[in-house]
Amino acid sequence: MASADVESPRPERRERDGESADERDISDRRPRHDNDGERPRDRGRDRARPDSPRNVAIAKAEYEKLLSMRSGGTYIPPARLRALQAQITDKSSKEYQRLMWEALKKSINGLINKVNYSNIKHIVPELFGENLIKGRGLFCRSIMKAQAASLPFTPVFAAMAAIVNTKLPAVGELLVKRLIMSFRKGFKRSDKAVCVSSTTFLAHLINHQVVHERLAGQMLLLLLHKPTDDSVEIAVNFFREVGQHLQDMQPAIAMAVWDQLRNVLHEADIDKRVQYMIEVLFQVRKDNFKDNPPIKEELDLVEEEDQITHMVDLDGEIDVQDSLNIFKFDPQWEEHEEAYKKLKAEILGEGSDYEDDDDEDESSEEEEDEEEKAMEIKDQSNTDLVNLRRTIYLTVMSSIDPEEAVHKLLRVNLPAGQEPELPSMIVEICSQEKTYSKFHGLIGERFAKLNRLWTGLFEDSFVDYYNKIHRYETNRLRNIARFFAHLLATDAIGWHVLSAIHLNEEETTSSSRIFIKILFQDISEEIGMAKLQVRMKDEILQPSFTGLFPRDNARNIRFSINYFTSIGMGALTEASREYLQNMPKPALPAPAAADDSDSESIKVKVSETRHRSQKLSV
Repeated sequence: MASADVESPRPERRERDGESADERDISDRRPRHDNDGERPRDRGRDRARPDSPRNVAIAKAEYEKLLSMRSGGTYIPPARLRALQAQITDKSSKEYQRLMWEALKKSINGLINKVNYSNIKHIVPELFGENLIKGRGLFCRSIMKAQAASLPFTPVFAAMAAIVNTKLPAVGELLVKRLIMSFRKGFKRSDKAVCVSSTTFLAHLINHQVVHERLAGQMLLLLLHKPTDDSVEIAVNFFREVGQHLQDMQPAIAMAVWDQLRNVLHEADIDKRVQYMIEVLFQVRKDNFKDNPPIKEELDLVEEEDQITHMVDLDGEIDVQDSLNIFKFDPQWEEHEEAYKKLKAEILGEGSDYEDDDDEDESSEEEEDEEEKAMEIKDQSNTDLVNLRRTIYLTVMSSIDPEEAVHKLLRVNLPAGQEPELPSMIVEICSQEKTYSKFHGLIGERFAKLNRLWTGLFEDSFVDYYNKIHRYETNRLRNIARFFAHLLATDAIGWHVLSAIHLNEEETTSSSRIFIKILFQDISEEIGMAKLQVRMKDEILQPSFTGLFPRDNARNIRFSINYFTSIGMGALTEASREYLQNMPKPALPAPAAADDSDSESIKVKVSETRHRSQKLSV
């Protein structure tokens, strides 16, 4: 039994080893090393250098193969894909340019999908950071797709396109042409959804004056030429959005559209629902489009003189440049990228310092005249101040949150003596907003709490702005007051700055009184009236409040009491009221002593009066 066990074959070892006979034969042919105890060197380590030409070529070939595969094929882990992409570093290669193209497409699409009413001011500078000249086809396709998927956000997308059009008119013109072509195709195919999305987008672009309002008249008359339920509904919705702007700019075209709508209402065979829509539109006209303004206040971001209006007709020849949607190898890729960097520097005011410095160095080497150098230095100092303010402005406007803004501003190189420019610019940016944003208050708070230097600068800024507050119109004044109210409520600056306020009839203006009112009302909202009363009764701060609650004379005390009572802050005047009640009344002045001549004249007059009375009695 034992011998049988020994002689029996053992196939399981061969299966366990996983080697066939051929594989064993091949392994036997491998050269043996002299030292059996030493492992042979792993040749794979020699091939692991990613920067070797052979590996780069392999990575390019594999990446090209992945790109040519149909979607739904082999799954490639993201880490593997990134590793392949990292090995492609030759900017002149087709593979590298394709990588940059894909990154550009993702970036533009991500920014467009992220934009909304509140962050459009921060998204647009990031959008200009991408190469919109090369990616204008991607931009137009992405923004049209996003708008069609979310029609309520059409005003935001139109505002973004309007801003881009001011700097890159070719992008705005291409977007208009593609929207017109989309409308024409949708109209021919009776595709209501496409017509609604394209007409809504075009209506808001017309309101922003990206395209001339003549296009609106052409589209409306086409929709109403042979009226159907769908075409009239599209026309009504389109005219509701663009009607007020069309009436202001082209009243003759607007009147023709109103007449055509009236004819459709009375003569055309349309559904009751559509008839009711036309009647509602006429009521909207009577209300002067109060619920459909051309541009919402928070999206009115482009000055009228900066906008570039394109003249594109509905029935004209249109080239939508579909080839811009796909990748093309560019033999001059680096030159074009460098050209856009310069254009981006002109648009955003960033990244141009090193170029200017190089030009100045070359000119200084060529020109040795001391007078010209002195003139150049003087001019450069003014330029530095303008560039500093522009850098601060763009940094604040391009930041997503206050922490990011403070982090970026701390890296701004402030020349010696120019530190007050930073608090001043933050207050100015805050004042220029249509409505107050706590975003700027949080920036000021974080700066003022960094160290005593910034605290002192913001305290000096409070005094400076209060002294010149009469120069600002009401909206800017309100924003400034709310900004400093936030700093006071959070104790970012000391309350002793209120000593700059002298609340009396002679030393205040209507602007300063409005400023004080908004200041105290906002502080009360942030910390509550109880805490505000405690703060105003602080013994240490009392010398700083003598201007707010004067004790010099009854007239100024009454003025202060009446003022705080009128703005709903009467609780702050309890101490002043008590002081006024207990205030000693001024003594009446003693009559002046009469001299001898006056007394004699009085005696003469008295005697004459008695003599006359005696005669009358007789």
